[in-house]
Amino acid sequence: MNNFKAGFVTLIGKPNVGKSTLINQLIGEKIAIVSPRPQTTRNVIKGIVTFDEAQVIFLDTPGIISLNKTRTLVDRHIVQEALKSLEGTDIIAIMVEPFSIYEEDRFVLQKLKKLNKPAFLIINKIDKIKESQLESLKKNYLDLFLFNRIIPVSAKKGTNLSILMGEIIQRLPYHSIYYPGDFITDQPERILVSELVREKIFILTRAEIPYSTMVKVSQFEERERGPIYIRVVIYVEHKSQKGILIGNSGKMIKKIGIFIIFSIICIIEISLYLRSI
Repeated sequence: MNNFKAGFVTLIGKPNVGKSTLINQLIGEKIAIVSPRPQTTRNVIKGIVTFDEAQVIFLDTPGIISLNKTRTLVDRHIVQEALKSLEGTDIIAIMVEPFSIYEEDRFVLQKLKKLNKPAFLIINKIDKIKESQLESLKKNYLDLFLFNRIIPVSAKKGTNLSILMGEIIQRLPYHSIYYPGDFITDQPERILVSELVREKIFILTRAEIPYSTMVKVSQFEERERGPIYIRVVIYVEHKSQKGILIGNSGKMIKKIGIFIIFSIICIIEISLYLRSI
């Protein structure tokens, strides 16, 4: 494996810029939360893609907000953990929107200037702007930081993702494989389940339940015969939100459960038993 390449790519950017969508597209499987809510990714998720000649390990970080905008200690911790992931990575990829250079983008660029690492600028949602606007934005970013590559993409439509992957592999170090070739993530099944539950809550309850909802998988029991038994506990901030989450005659919690079952079966490929209590 002397010619084999392997390394870590940290994807960073402000909330809702499309990082999780990009990771899921590149991996070809859903391993990260995709939701219109900010900071739905709470953990640094590893997504793994293995080719004959290379293995790319993507780190999908929580959305970056300026530390002076963090409202709670939890928010501050999330941002600090995301920034910490930049230190041990091989390539840093900052993902931005094409409409403007936001305060959060400048905040990340200041951090990049302190690190001597290959850096890509990924401009997402290019289908929403004109070519002249894109060229102007590229120039403005290059005035702030000398990127190794600037790659415009549409994560949702898959535009230019093969080009992005090729550029990443080209700049990876020569290294033996880190994970078995059939791995798409190193996340324990409990974490994947809790992330999926949180996603379905965000999507189905909309603005009624805050994105600070906490989900704990208290039981993940693999039985010799029959389906796996999973027990999930959902915590909300206020007692009144409990009724919203359960819904009339338990309809909302049952709906969430049905969506969760299909997602878990597709990703983990198991038979599953779910019971609402």
